[in-house]
Amino acid sequence: MSTNRPIFYLCFPMASSSISITSGVFLVIFVWLWSSCLYANGCYTSIISFGDSLADTGNLKQLASISNRVLPLFLPPYGENFLNQSTGRCSNGRLIIDFLAERLGLPLVPPFLQDKGNNNMVTFKQGVNYAVAGATALDRSVLEPRGIVNPMTNASLGVQLAWFKQSLPSICGNESNCRDFIGRSLILVGEIGGNDYNYPILWGKSVEEELIEMGAKTLVVPGNFPVGCSASYLTVCGSEKEEYDHVTGCLVRLNQFAEYHNKLLQTKLKQVQDLHSDVNIFYADYYNAAMEIYLFPYKYGFTNGALKACCGGEGRYNVDPSVECGDASATVCDEPDTYVSWDGIHLTEAAYRIISKNLFTTPQFNSLCSTSTSGVGLLGSM
Repeated sequence: MSTNRPIFYLCFPMASSSISITSGVFLVIFVWLWSSCLYANGCYTSIISFGDSLADTGNLKQLASISNRVLPLFLPPYGENFLNQSTGRCSNGRLIIDFLAERLGLPLVPPFLQDKGNNNMVTFKQGVNYAVAGATALDRSVLEPRGIVNPMTNASLGVQLAWFKQSLPSICGNESNCRDFIGRSLILVGEIGGNDYNYPILWGKSVEEELIEMGAKTLVVPGNFPVGCSASYLTVCGSEKEEYDHVTGCLVRLNQFAEYHNKLLQTKLKQVQDLHSDVNIFYADYYNAAMEIYLFPYKYGFTNGALKACCGGEGRYNVDPSVECGDASATVCDEPDTYVSWDGIHLTEAAYRIISKNLFTTPQFNSLCSTSTSGVGLLGSM
């Protein structure tokens, strides 16, 4: 999901070709990175992350400081659960990647971009995060000729991968050591691609096939969240003409859109799996991990419901398109842990904690990192 995403796009009819925008990009990155990814003892010595605002732990903040931009998401109450508050995370506290790091016994993953003079290459050996809030899966060179301009950043998935390649020698030295470093790392890509929705662009397969031939053996690819439950989408897209789910109150059409995207993504993964029987491909079911909360908010302690935003403006869902969380005129709830939505687009730390548990306490995930709990997140090899 993006920061300041043009959410109005999803309120209009969408071409089916737009759904397949990012699946090829996911596979390009994952296939290249996951060669020999399983460490000997079944766990990992570091996390390497790519993505957008769902995973960014401070890269956009650093990019903005370089250009002297001040964005509301770098101001309180963002990051209020951290001692030094504004970390650059798009929430009041920890993200899914933070809970994953804690589960694996690793430190929180630092952003790749740092202040001048900081040398974190030693720290990066235990994890490094290239995700940037507002990033797209497709590069600027693909989007701009079609009139699509990203006002937040040009740090697409391709740019993040380039940073990764450029930084490897400083982190791990020679090619052999770097291959070992990657092999001992858990690689996360996404969820990313929400910023590319409704762009009717087809993505080729030649690069991903080439990367599989380079030796990738295990891929984990996440699906999309139920966007029809987003407070921002409910505010901008909601109307008397829309159909709402009678249990969750979410927009049916937008959730069907997300489910269709996820279905096509899984179909594409299955096609790749069929072509490469020696490759293990896992689908991370973000949709249903989150839907558990929207179906049963009170069960998980969200006594203020699942749809209203904690931080924002006025309105039925506490979202006002003219007032962003972090603005002086924005209002903030007293108990964020009782809300699912933080700012209308991103979720609270409490929600990410539950989703992380649903995702990473599954038999499939546990088979990659030896534990013995159970849950509902990763679907096994396609």
